[in-house]
Amino acid sequence: MRILEIREQNVPLQSNIRNSVVDFSQMTCSVIAIITDVIREGKPVIGYGFNSIGRYAVSSTLRDRLIPRIMQADPESLLDSGGKNLDPFKIWDITMKNEKQGGNGDRAHAVGAVDMAVWDTVAKVEGVPLWKLLSDRFNNGQYDEQVFTYAAGGYYYPGKGLEALKNEMKSYLDRGYTAVKIKIGGATLDEDLKRIEAVMEVVGSGNTLAVDANGRFDLEKALAYGKALSPYHLMWYEEAGDPLDYQLYATLSEHYTGPMATGENLFSLQEARNLIRYGGMRPDRDFLQFDCGLSYGLVEYLRILDMLERHGWSRRRCIPHGGHQMCLNIAAGLQIGGNECYPDVLKPFGGFADHIPVDNGYIRLPDIPGIGFEAKNDVYAVLKQVAGQ
Repeated sequence: MRILEIREQNVPLQSNIRNSVVDFSQMTCSVIAIITDVIREGKPVIGYGFNSIGRYAVSSTLRDRLIPRIMQADPESLLDSGGKNLDPFKIWDITMKNEKQGGNGDRAHAVGAVDMAVWDTVAKVEGVPLWKLLSDRFNNGQYDEQVFTYAAGGYYYPGKGLEALKNEMKSYLDRGYTAVKIKIGGATLDEDLKRIEAVMEVVGSGNTLAVDANGRFDLEKALAYGKALSPYHLMWYEEAGDPLDYQLYATLSEHYTGPMATGENLFSLQEARNLIRYGGMRPDRDFLQFDCGLSYGLVEYLRILDMLERHGWSRRRCIPHGGHQMCLNIAAGLQIGGNECYPDVLKPFGGFADHIPVDNGYIRLPDIPGIGFEAKNDVYAVLKQVAGQ
């Protein structure tokens, strides 16, 4: 087996939304295609990946450093012990060769994109869905046939009022979701409370509504919001402050008794471990949202899961950010807590297989080799273009 070529392309997201910090209208994404000499059904096996959702493309890092390292390596050094498939762990080590520790930012997203494409390739060569491969290799053959998912939306749009917000939430319930998430922090506290109450009129209770501040608040404002949110008994209060301000989270956890969530903007095992050590996160109620597409890929995510279990955390407390199919496979094959979904925004990368509906808050996975991109027409059209197909 040989890798013939690795291609990268900068692709824009199709969104005009904003949260409390970021305008997504200029957001881009790096898409990877690994083209191999393995033939299945008369066509070469091609593995696809991207650097998740909500961070910019990392073209320079990929083209100037990471991809050349893989392509210049001894081809045998990329293979597993049988010599018939890629070894994601060996490729991860080669990709990270001559990289300093720390500085976990855009590099983590670039490695995550490559890692995703490698795992897609491996599962396709094996001829099995990725969730099945993960179950067999890392979870004693156990897996979840369906995965909990919630609809992430409630962004700020120009001129979007409460009725439009309620209609958006109604549309998610009509499509089978039972839990939703909206943004806070991009308006005043009073305005955000009115938005929360409007959504609760639709979903019926706070325990099916999460709110996300996208790291906007300092400690004083995080505490003020926490006090105001407490009576609603929300599903969780997400990313109140800067993701690396562990003291803020530790202090907030002493005052806010409801579930908190964070982790999507932590990009390595070390950062995740510091959150667990110093961030006051509570394994009986809080949620961890590490996204492999942003944090060095599944190879690193497996290390994070091992660390969490050694610190007394259940995998079920992990519900990754990103709303993409890679994390969905991880959720099923490794039996973590669920997966986010963006039904209407951040296209084409958000969402799951076209032919599988959400049923009472749960989603099944397609039974096709790889991650399952080929079952989602809008994203597959982009991926094929990158591969020159």
